[in-house]
Amino acid sequence: MPLTPDSQPVASASQRSLTIIATGVVFALLYVGKDVLVPIILALILALLMAPFVRVLQKLKLGHAYAVLVAVLLLAMVAAGLMAVIGSQIVHLAEGLPQYERTVQAKLQVLHDLTIARLEAVQGEAGKVINSFGVTSNAEQVREAPVAPSYANATDVSVLGSPWNAVRKVLSSLWSPLETAGIVLVTLVFVLLEYESLRDRFIRAIGGADLRATTAAINDAGERLSHFFVSQFSVNFGVGLAIWLGLAVIGLPNALLWGALTAVLRFVPYVGVWLAALLAALLAAAVTPGWSLLLMTLGLFVIVELLVSQLLEPQLYGHATGLSPLAVVVSAIFWSWLWGPMGLVLSTPLTLCLVVVGRHVKAFTLLGILLGDTPALTLPQRFYQRALSGDADEIIEAARVFLRQRSFARYCDVVLLPALQLAQMDLAQKAIVPEQLLKARTTVVKVVESLGRETPPQPRWRRRTSVLDDDNLGRYLRQQREHVAGRWQGPLAVAPGSIVLCMGSGNRYDDMATEILVRILRELHVDARHASLKDVEEFEGESHPEATPDAISMIHVVNASGTDGWESGDAIASEMRKRARYADAVIIAVLLPTLLETQEIPALGEHIDRIAQSFEQAAQYTLEKFMK
Repeated sequence: MPLTPDSQPVASASQRSLTIIATGVVFALLYVGKDVLVPIILALILALLMAPFVRVLQKLKLGHAYAVLVAVLLLAMVAAGLMAVIGSQIVHLAEGLPQYERTVQAKLQVLHDLTIARLEAVQGEAGKVINSFGVTSNAEQVREAPVAPSYANATDVSVLGSPWNAVRKVLSSLWSPLETAGIVLVTLVFVLLEYESLRDRFIRAIGGADLRATTAAINDAGERLSHFFVSQFSVNFGVGLAIWLGLAVIGLPNALLWGALTAVLRFVPYVGVWLAALLAALLAAAVTPGWSLLLMTLGLFVIVELLVSQLLEPQLYGHATGLSPLAVVVSAIFWSWLWGPMGLVLSTPLTLCLVVVGRHVKAFTLLGILLGDTPALTLPQRFYQRALSGDADEIIEAARVFLRQRSFARYCDVVLLPALQLAQMDLAQKAIVPEQLLKARTTVVKVVESLGRETPPQPRWRRRTSVLDDDNLGRYLRQQREHVAGRWQGPLAVAPGSIVLCMGSGNRYDDMATEILVRILRELHVDARHASLKDVEEFEGESHPEATPDAISMIHVVNASGTDGWESGDAIASEMRKRARYADAVIIAVLLPTLLETQEIPALGEHIDRIAQSFEQAAQYTLEKFMK
């Protein structure tokens, strides 16, 4: 039965309600089933980490089952050794804490004198007056007689101090983590034993007929997770080792403990290493009467973390995770709220899996956009969006960042021209309101003038009026240069062969592209000038005795209109070749690509010497001509 127009909103509303209910049910199941899900997910993640090691053991002629058992035993031994080291160091630290009590009290007194005592002194008489309202006279206070303590519920000291109770308390506190660790190890063994089988089953379950996309997603997730975990384990071990050695050199007690804690806590995104630094700094403040050990401890953590995060990690990780920094923070908050401390540790790999799914499954594309590190908008789309908003300053700032590594011609090819073509398509469909059109034109003019450095900035009111009156931005930008350099955009008495003429077909798109090419060439210190066929006819119809006869050595005929502009561009080139003044000039057809067409290079006419398919290529041909 087909849906009527009236029933469609009802269906969409019910679908939204079902989506909300399903999302709530999923969150509830994740929260209620955390005791079961956390060990399983941790085992799956460890399986991704241990699978390469198992394959290495298999290459050493070990059977699959033996390789799995050896890998899991080594992992368990490393984890147990790490926990034993941390536990013994904590016991040793606890035994030595009483001897630091006097130093801690002295430093607390110093801090009290520097802060609270000074505030109390500032209060003065006003503080005494305020405090007097809260004082009750001694006559009104009723003193209660001391009551003898009751020993009815007293516990036998012998019971508290028995060795069995102490052992029972220790075991009860360790039972929960030991239980979780046991479940993880057992699950890890079976996952590794059936690793390939589980992978195939998972692909079959979620892939259906499209095995290619599912296999790509699984391989992507496996590669990213494996690379991320191996790199993170290596970096964290190195940071812990550096902290241990550094603290041992400066003389902080239990340096091994702080190195191990740093390596472990660094798995917690952003805050873990600073939590370890805070704990080590507290001990440093308690050990010595002065503050030098505290400052050296904090300095060591800051230096090591800055070196690792700014130099080492970008080289090792690269874009291995594919997560934006904001996504890492938000996911850490969400998963820690849902699953506690273990959720905080698992937040990055879990979110990474969601991002990979979003990249390969259309239904979850939103997750890939919101959580991934790939830009949501391309450079041309970003330029166009900012232009519609009138945010020229942000465009200019982004352009200057781009220009630090690439040329102005490349920027115009990759960003500016495609952005103008996006505006051209929306303008043809009448999708731009007049206010947006004015903002876009004004912004484009400001950006081109700022990057090209050809004309001084005009007053804002004048620019707005001029741009609004003339929808041909290329002609407007050319006129701004002519206000400074004169009608012919420079002197006519120049060195022979020093001028490059850039010509468009006359429509506003070609004129804009021609003016951009002129500014690119002038940025390269080439005397480029913008002219139309009408300008050439007017120039030849006038007397210019000071003009150098053979000043023009190259002519660029620019076409930014696709195949529709080839005929007019070819006609311009043919007409210029017929004129004696330009007979020896090199004529280059600049055929710029468009977003809607797959442009094929046309056959060269006898009046065209070369074809350039980008601003960058046209600039390269020009420089080759002048460098000969």
